Amino acid sequence: MVEETVQEQVRRIAEEARAASGALAQTSAEERNGALAAMAEALRAHAGAIVEANGRDMDAARAAGTRMSLLDRLMLDEGRVEGIAAALEDLVALPDPLGAVQQQRMLASGIELSRVSVPLGVVAVVYEARPNVTADAAGICLKSGNAVVLRGGSLAAASNEVIAKVLHDAAVGAGMPCGCIGAVTLPDRAAADELMQLHGVVDVLIPRGGAGLIRHCVETSKVPVIETGTGNCHVYVHASADFDKARAIIVNAKCRRLGVCNAAETLLVDAAVAEDFLPAALAELAERGVTLHADERAAAVAAKHGTPTVPADESDWETEYLSADLAVRVVDGVDEAVDHVNRFGTKHSEAIVAEDERAVEAFLARVDAAAVYANASTAFTDGAEFGLGAEIGISTQKLHARGPFALDALTSYKYVLRGSGQVRA
Repeated sequence: MVEETVQEQVRRIAEEARAASGALAQTSAEERNGALAAMAEALRAHAGAIVEANGRDMDAARAAGTRMSLLDRLMLDEGRVEGIAAALEDLVALPDPLGAVQQQRMLASGIELSRVSVPLGVVAVVYEARPNVTADAAGICLKSGNAVVLRGGSLAAASNEVIAKVLHDAAVGAGMPCGCIGAVTLPDRAAADELMQLHGVVDVLIPRGGAGLIRHCVETSKVPVIETGTGNCHVYVHASADFDKARAIIVNAKCRRLGVCNAAETLLVDAAVAEDFLPAALAELAERGVTLHADERAAAVAAKHGTPTVPADESDWETEYLSADLAVRVVDGVDEAVDHVNRFGTKHSEAIVAEDERAVEAFLARVDAAAVYANASTAFTDGAEFGLGAEIGISTQKLHARGPFALDALTSYKYVLRGSGQVRA
C-alpha cells in the first residue's frame, strides 16, 4: 500500500467533510441534538482514555519546558472532561440556527421572497494547546449543520486524536454522515498549511491561538478566515472609582486564569487617585505572584510602600502576557486612557471602573473593542457567559462576527423565491 503524502491525506479528510456536509445540512434539529447528546455520553464513557492520552501530552509538554499558563490550557482531568461533555449538552438546549426565516416579503413581480439561514458548509478550525476546543468546535459545527475539519496543535496531539475519534464515532452512531467530524492529526506542520489552501473544499477557516498562529493563517490561507484575536485587555480605574470594586475587578481579571484571552494584561489608573488606589491594589497582586511592569509614576508609588516592580517600556503596553505579569500605567484622565486602549489594545475586551456616568459613557462609546465593560471584569467575555453556549472563538474583527461567536456566526443565508410562472421583461 502506497503511503499518502501530507497533501493527499489533508485533502482526503477535507473532501470527506465536504461529502458529509450536504447530508448534514439536511438533518433535522432533533437528529443533530440526538447526536450531540450521544457525543456527550461518549466523552464520559471514554474519560479514562482521554485523561490517559492527555497525561502523555502533559508529560511531553513539561519535558519541553512549556510555561505554566499553556500547561493549564492543555490539562484535562475527569472534571474537565465532564465540563466539556456538559457544554455539548448545553448546545442541545439552544435554538436551531438553521431554517430561520430572516426576511419574508412579496415582490412587485408577485414572487414571494424569503431569506433563510443555512450552514456555511465545511469549517476548518486550526488551534493550539486547548483540547477542549476539539469538542467545542465539533459540537458547535454539528449543531449548526456544518462539517468540521479540526487541526489541533502538536502539544495536544494525543488528546485531540482520542477526543476527535470518540466524537466522530458517536455522531455517526447517532445517524450523522461519516466524515462530518474530521481531524488532521499528522505531526507534520505542513498539514495546517495544506488545509489553508483548500479553497472550494473548505468554506471558512477559524484560527484559535496566539498572535503568531492567527497572523500566519491570515497571511497564508486561501480559504476565508474569521480572525479570533489575541487579548491585550485593559482595566482602567477612573478617579471616581469605588476602590473595593476596582481591586476585586483587576484581581479577578488578571488572576482568575492567567492563560486565557480575556485576562487583563494592563492596569490603567487615573493620576488623581494613583497615590490612594495603587498601594493596596499592587500589594495584593504582588502577593498573588504577579510581576508588575510599571511606568515611572506607578513604580514610584509602589516603591513608597515596598511593593517590587520592574520598569515598563513600550513593548509592555502591547504584550499579551498570558502569564503572571501585568503592565501598570498612570494616566491623566479618561481621554488618555481611551487613547492608550485604542492604540495598544487588540479590540478584544476593555473595562472601566467608575462611578461617574459621564466617564463611563465616554469610555463605552469611544473604545474600539468587541466587548466593553463598566464596573465588571473582562473575564466575562465568554460564549457561555453571554448565553451563546460553547463558543468557537472570540472574534476581534468587524466583518461577519464580532466578540464571542457560536451557532449564528456559523450560518449564512440564501434567498428562496417562489413564483407562479413570472418572467422578467
